[in-house]
Amino acid sequence: MIVIQSQRSVALEGKVNFAAMPNRYLIANWKMNLPPEGIDAFLAAMGEANVAVAPPYVYLKDVVAGATRNVLVGGQNCADQKSGAFTGEVSAGMLRDCGARFVIVGHSERRNIYGEDDALIARKLEMVIEAGLLPVLCIGENQLQRDGGHAAMFCSDQLRAAAVAQLASAPEVVIAYEPIWAIGTGRNATGAMVAEIAASIRDALARFWPAELARRAPLLYGGSVTPDNVDDLVAHGQIDGFLVGGASLDSKKFMTLAEAMKR
Repeated sequence: MIVIQSQRSVALEGKVNFAAMPNRYLIANWKMNLPPEGIDAFLAAMGEANVAVAPPYVYLKDVVAGATRNVLVGGQNCADQKSGAFTGEVSAGMLRDCGARFVIVGHSERRNIYGEDDALIARKLEMVIEAGLLPVLCIGENQLQRDGGHAAMFCSDQLRAAAVAQLASAPEVVIAYEPIWAIGTGRNATGAMVAEIAASIRDALARFWPAELARRAPLLYGGSVTPDNVDDLVAHGQIDGFLVGGASLDSKKFMTLAEAMKR
């Protein structure tokens, strides 16, 4: 396994210096939560580990201010417009102005709870790329699709729908595979199961996305990864890191995942 590179994102003319980005990622998605230990204690516990944190919007500047250079900070979502009369929305450019260097788009909770479809997510992907930020595009099937043998096709269709023109100018896009049936359900995907879908995702990227971008796109796993299942996923999942939900609210658990990625 390749260890995480020591250098994280550096601001360059208000945008991300992609030459300084790692080839593997461990992203903490705090969702609408804060770590019980507090922001400062969590960040201090990261030490020199190369990780990424996506806090709720209103704490973005606090995390940016407290984060060391090895901690990449980003947004959990963004608007599909640059500005305008869109009450409650936050644009990718605004996130960048707050110090964000990446944005998660298409998370399963956005798709399933708030009804975001592929077309809306594609527009958000466009906005993130145009703002000069790193997109983390989430895809993944539900239980019905998996049981019907359609998981690979469903993920492929999601990637095809996200094949926006702006990909031609994107230095990098991170793909996060998050099988919906394995999130908060008590069911877990094994490393072998993830590897099977990972192969089909890479095939779809090669077919629908610009060749060089597809070739180097990091592929993360985001289906309830914990210290209990991380070793199997690292050893057999054919992935480049993790998008972590619940376990990212506990710095000790999160650091266990970071250590597992080095093995």
